[in-house]
Amino acid sequence: MKKFPIIGITTYNRCPAGEYRLNGSYIDAVQAAGGIPILLPPNQLNPASIFDAVDGLIFSGGGDINPELYGGLIDRTVYAIDAERDSFELGLAKLALKANIPVLGICRGMQILNVASGGSLVTHVPDAYGDEVSHGAGIPPRAIEHTIEIEPNSRLGKIMGTTSTTVVSWHHQAVRKVTSNWKIVADAPDTLVEAMEHQNHPWMIAVQWHPEMSPKCAVNSQIFRAFVQAAAAKLVSYREIGLKTPSL
Repeated sequence: MKKFPIIGITTYNRCPAGEYRLNGSYIDAVQAAGGIPILLPPNQLNPASIFDAVDGLIFSGGGDINPELYGGLIDRTVYAIDAERDSFELGLAKLALKANIPVLGICRGMQILNVASGGSLVTHVPDAYGDEVSHGAGIPPRAIEHTIEIEPNSRLGKIMGTTSTTVVSWHHQAVRKVTSNWKIVADAPDTLVEAMEHQNHPWMIAVQWHPEMSPKCAVNSQIFRAFVQAAAAKLVSYREIGLKTPSL
């Protein structure tokens, strides 16, 4: 019987009514690429156990990361901070940095991976980059399209098969400083960091835009296809031959 890789996706914070949510476009993108999505709300008591259940991990978008977690200041532009989600995702990201499964960070997810690695963020994009390119920065942000340039020799460039494309952005925070473990592989016309790859992890890519919001775009869809294929390869490597996943 054919097996499909299980992809864990982090969710937004708890709503006032008590439920956890996630935009269905993440789920659709994973399913279209051949994965089985499961949702990971931020109330987990034992994040390390997640790696026994999934073959790949997606850090999704959402509200702001508390600037105090990367040495910044909370100002009038910061919104939707959630301590439970910040704590869970930063802890999970630190574990993911040591794990041997594919990891994809999207928007806030890219920022989480950067902060977990010791990097910092731009608290409000217009304050640092002006208005040359609109990234959807508002309070709250809104979705908007703009172009990016991709490093042709990067893993992401080879996956997407292009060095330039149009993406959907929806953010007002962004990566500022990255550690030496990361390589910046895409940027916007205003030089804002749009994608980065971890140099020591088997498969860890982070993008600032929302590829799941371009379901009919063959270029953006390649990101999910490559990610799920990498997760499927791990499934074969560890599950079908009876090996345990590497300890964290």
